[in-house]
Amino acid sequence: MTDGSAYAAGSKTIDTGLRLLEILRDHPDGLTITELAQVAEVHRNAVSRHLSALGKHRLVARIGNRFTLGLGIVELNAAVRHRLRSAAASALQELADTCLATAFITVLDADEDQAVVLTVAEPRGSSIHVAYRAGNRHPSDRGASGIAILAGRPPRQGERAEITRARGLGYSVSSGELQPGAWGVGAPISPAGRPAEASVGIVTIGERDECQVAPLVLGTASRIAHLL
Repeated sequence: MTDGSAYAAGSKTIDTGLRLLEILRDHPDGLTITELAQVAEVHRNAVSRHLSALGKHRLVARIGNRFTLGLGIVELNAAVRHRLRSAAASALQELADTCLATAFITVLDADEDQAVVLTVAEPRGSSIHVAYRAGNRHPSDRGASGIAILAGRPPRQGERAEITRARGLGYSVSSGELQPGAWGVGAPISPAGRPAEASVGIVTIGERDECQVAPLVLGTASRIAHLL
């Protein structure tokens, strides 16, 4: 086998393994090898080999004859979130101070139907701002932060017009969706052009000048993405 064909084979192997993980993500109750093979359109023997390799790294777990995502996925996710917090800290604080507004990072949960606040920076020098707590949850298609993440991912059939609009602009704006009187701007964080898993945003009481705030949020999103 030539170097080129070996590279292609290795790339295909990685792609198939990742595809199996994505399928298991979408089937939290687990799937059998046969079911996985049918969904992935891969031979059962190949699926079995991939599951064996993934199992050694605890990325999949076996319960009877069904396979689910393993605890290794949770550990990887925790490591990524820690890295995101570290990379975002100074940029997030600078955004909060510049906008005199609460700034925050939001991530998707495992089911992608909820957006979760990961970390928050409150503006220094401002005694009036929106209180936001890490761990707050809301539907991922509501609020500027959740909409921004979905806008940084491929379009979905039936998605809200607000998500489509945000994808075109590169950022999202919402008013009063999560809290009466609150106004927010969010931008997706997309490291190396990958689909967004997180967003950065600000929230204030009362509307601000979108043309002034949006470039600041976009710049912060780009800065954080380059650090990841």
